[in-house]
Amino acid sequence: MNTRPHNPASTSHTVANRSWCLPHAVLVAVVSFVVIGCDQLTKQMALSSFQPGDVRPVIDGLFNLTLSFNRGAAFGLWTGLSSGWREVVLASTILLALVVVGFLLTRPYYQSKLAQTALSAILGGAIGNVIDRFMYGAVVDFLDFYVGSYHWPAFNIADSAICVGVGLLVILPKAEPASTPAPAAANDRI
Repeated sequence: MNTRPHNPASTSHTVANRSWCLPHAVLVAVVSFVVIGCDQLTKQMALSSFQPGDVRPVIDGLFNLTLSFNRGAAFGLWTGLSSGWREVVLASTILLALVVVGFLLTRPYYQSKLAQTALSAILGGAIGNVIDRFMYGAVVDFLDFYVGSYHWPAFNIADSAICVGVGLLVILPKAEPASTPAPAAANDRI
């Protein structure tokens, strides 16, 4: 039997936390699912419209649509690793990223709508690319930006969501330091 006296303040705090978390959970779910949906839809469009290596100019000298398969990480990172090691490094990196995003979603500093949206975009992008790895053994990329002969590595909507999410986190207003009370004057201590 519980012998501690009932504390109404602790009950209202618990109820307030539950109602406070629901809007954040809905925001995280909606943003993540929108990113995943847009990512997978556009990848299916690219897969049905292109053969690997096809190029369709959209804006001459700047932007093409294409189809490529990235066996590495974002923007071709780690494609040079030998098969086997690449999969281990990628799986570890993806797992670490998902754990970090999940952890940050629970931290007080990241409870603003902007921070939750940014983290949700990162989460949705990561999940979108993981889906590709399971379905195709690689990530489907189709956006090709370039200037002259320099081409940025091809990417997709998931990669864009991850980059935008990280960018938003970088520009988030910094947390205000907790204010500390001014020290009491010597004559106030008597």
